[in-house]
Amino acid sequence: FFLSLPPQALHQLYYDPNIENKNLAQKWLMQAQVSPQAWQFCWALLSPDKVPEIQYFGASALHTKISRYWSDIPSDQYETLKTQLFSQIACFSSGSKMVLTRLCVALASLALNTMPEAWPGAVPEMVRVFQEEGGGVDGRARCLALLELLTVLPEEFQTSRLPQYRKGQVRGALGREWGSVCPLLQQLLRRGDSPGAVKARVLRCLSSWVLLDVPLSESEGLVEDCFTALPDPELFDTAVEAIVNAISQPDSQRYVNTLLKLVPQVLSLQEQLREAVQNGDMETSHGICRIAVALGENHSRALLEQVEHWQGFLALVNMIMFCTGIPGHYPVNETTSSLTLTFWYTLQDDIMSFDSERQAVYLQVYRPVYFQLVDVLLHKAQFPSDQEYASWSSDEKEQFRIYRVDISDTLMYVYEMLGAELLSNLYEKLGRILTNTEQASSWQHTEALLYGFQSIAETIDVNYSDVIPGLIGLIPRISINNVQLADTVMFTIGALAEWLADHPVMLSSVLPLVLQALGNPDLSVSSVSTLKKICRECKYDLPPYATNIVAVSQEVLIKQIHKTSQCMWLMQALGFLLSALPVEEILRNLHSLITPYIQQLEKLADETPNPSNKLAIIHILGLLSNLFTTLDISKQEDESGEGTAPPVKTAPPPPGPNPVVVVLQQVFALIQTVLSKWLNDSQVVEAVCAIFEKSVKTLLHDFAPMVSQLSEMLGQMYSTIPQASALDLTRQMVHIFASETDNFPPIKALFELVTSVTLSIFQQGAQTPALKRKPDLFLSESLDVKAVFHCGVLSLKFPEAPTVKSTCLFFTELLPRCSDVPPVARVVQEDGKLLLQAVLEAIGGGSSRSLMDQFAEVLFSLNKHCFPLLTVWLKEALQAAGFPSTRVTTEQKDTFTQQILRERVNKRRVKDIVKEFTLVCRGLHGTEYAAEY
Repeated sequence: FFLSLPPQALHQLYYDPNIENKNLAQKWLMQAQVSPQAWQFCWALLSPDKVPEIQYFGASALHTKISRYWSDIPSDQYETLKTQLFSQIACFSSGSKMVLTRLCVALASLALNTMPEAWPGAVPEMVRVFQEEGGGVDGRARCLALLELLTVLPEEFQTSRLPQYRKGQVRGALGREWGSVCPLLQQLLRRGDSPGAVKARVLRCLSSWVLLDVPLSESEGLVEDCFTALPDPELFDTAVEAIVNAISQPDSQRYVNTLLKLVPQVLSLQEQLREAVQNGDMETSHGICRIAVALGENHSRALLEQVEHWQGFLALVNMIMFCTGIPGHYPVNETTSSLTLTFWYTLQDDIMSFDSERQAVYLQVYRPVYFQLVDVLLHKAQFPSDQEYASWSSDEKEQFRIYRVDISDTLMYVYEMLGAELLSNLYEKLGRILTNTEQASSWQHTEALLYGFQSIAETIDVNYSDVIPGLIGLIPRISINNVQLADTVMFTIGALAEWLADHPVMLSSVLPLVLQALGNPDLSVSSVSTLKKICRECKYDLPPYATNIVAVSQEVLIKQIHKTSQCMWLMQALGFLLSALPVEEILRNLHSLITPYIQQLEKLADETPNPSNKLAIIHILGLLSNLFTTLDISKQEDESGEGTAPPVKTAPPPPGPNPVVVVLQQVFALIQTVLSKWLNDSQVVEAVCAIFEKSVKTLLHDFAPMVSQLSEMLGQMYSTIPQASALDLTRQMVHIFASETDNFPPIKALFELVTSVTLSIFQQGAQTPALKRKPDLFLSESLDVKAVFHCGVLSLKFPEAPTVKSTCLFFTELLPRCSDVPPVARVVQEDGKLLLQAVLEAIGGGSSRSLMDQFAEVLFSLNKHCFPLLTVWLKEALQAAGFPSTRVTTEQKDTFTQQILRERVNKRRVKDIVKEFTLVCRGLHGTEYAAEY
């Protein structure tokens, strides 16, 4: 049976275009591999008359049996199995490479399972068997087969399923075997008549063994021999890999003498590196750079400490500097420079970690190196010529953008070592370029220097710097004739917004540039984000400019120059700006700003709903939301939170309604009209709720005049079609206003209405039979699955047992639908953690103990249908101190997590675990109550 079927199943697996047949064949073959009969058929499948695919399956089956079912093999069979495998490897040494590798992996697995007790001298025996003449196999094929076997041995160890105590024993045994492997590899690499294929396999074998952390001192000679393979193009990549792996193993830093011997070896590659760069040989320059960086990055501290060898290490640092500044533009002409950036972080960290006396000595040598690095990085950050840049693909441009961000991060880090002198240095260079009338400089050079400034000013407080006034003075002198340069000018001004707040007299020289850039769609992101930063940080100094800023902003909004997200940022900027004006001016500006949109919204509200007017409505509602997010006159009195404080403490806000409330009351009827047409569209409802939600968050108790009418509108919305956004807004209103006597009646009425609607959904478990009978109800556009889910989570916290039971039943029916109802899958992925938290809260003592079985069922269902998510959620939820009860320790929570995640089949066991845990949470464990429970 087994002998006849694999060929057919294998044919299906490899060649059948029908995916179902493939899957069926794969399933069958997996079962065949683990069956007891596999021992018989795998040898038969290796016979010479079979095709390689079938032979491969036979070899894989052998490996599966040895690696996973070792305990099935009687110890008296070990020797026979070993002999058979040796003989098969000899047969395939000049046959199919993929079958040979699988057989070597099978023998390696056998060796790992038997060493050191049952097969003490495994490696010497392998070497001896393959060095013996005979079997009609030529020496080169035998040598390659032996090297393949020695290469896969450590690799198989890394992935083996050995128990932990065995892993330690076997690692020790393998480490001792390196003594016989290393001389063999060295001999083969040094022999002049060794074929290229043998040398390549030797290098691969070394790469494999160094992963076992074999002592670098023992491999010293072999690693040095690898350098002799680098001039051979056939061996270059493999030799680089072997050297980098050997140098990078964590243990190698202990062998300082060996590392010191490797420094001149690496430096001797500089000639080959320069030639490669000259000839545009990117592969070679990349490989040599990897070696230099591996030595520098992994061992900079160890090499810095060898003070008497400081010149050798400085030469290595300069070699890496050459790699950082390698000619050409990344990523089109070179891909090497990016490899070096982490090295500069590491070297700086190591220098700064020494005591102050030694640090001073190192800084004398390395400060000039880091100033040179800044020049090199800014040169590398320069854009190519316009013509060349235009020829780049979008992917290349994106890689270059990310590369510049990496350079920016490096400059910011280097600033910590070089300090204010770095800014002075950049300022002098920029000043020289911009004031030199004799020699015109490229825009790229100016842009790169500004980019350096921006990188530092964005994250580091430059308020003390004496060069910033000069820089702000230079900016208007820049001849901006290019989008990239204009963008960087904008971002630099934005990075200096906090400085401008302390030096408002300088606003007049940069604000016109920003307002001018607002009209250019190519500068959309940079100009709008810069204006937003200025309006946020400098709002108390902007009233003289407010009219102009509002006028320019209105113009660009009407002309629709910017994309949606930039329009939203612009509204936030205007919100900050208006916050600092007197109330009557705020109202006047709001009137001129909002009226065109209100008129547009009135027109849209009359139209029959369709996709295009839906987008327009959501856009207008979004503009209002974003404006109200930042328009906050209450901060005029105390501005300790964000931005600068006003120069003088202003008077408290005037009496009368807040300007935002005035506007909301004016547009309330219009919003109701929009809602009446779009109530079954969750996105429009969400956009409406967002306006009020943002306003409530900003205004807090100043929102009070709106509470009554908004509560009424929310109640109507929610009772018609329950939606999550309405529920969130209700929660916020309850949170802020429920404790206020004046606002209590409308809030109470709203809460009761929402509760009764929610209960009517869940009281009878109404959704549960619907889920069983007609799951596609949850695909309906008018049903907001998110809202239903949130209602359920809320209902779990209700005191009435029938409600909680039917809600638990609802969730146990909902969760299995993750796999076949996309809206359910989405909401569970986004909000499932809320459900888990509610369940844990209940188990922790939030609900009656009589309901624990129901909560256990929800937990079981989450484990069965959302296992990967549950593992993350449980860890995150239970990390919180005192949750779900102050009585449980971290160890008890960890045990509970492990027990739950283990039980995906036995529901009864989960119920027991939950009961046990709830007793611990309630402090009842081991009491008479527990006995009754």
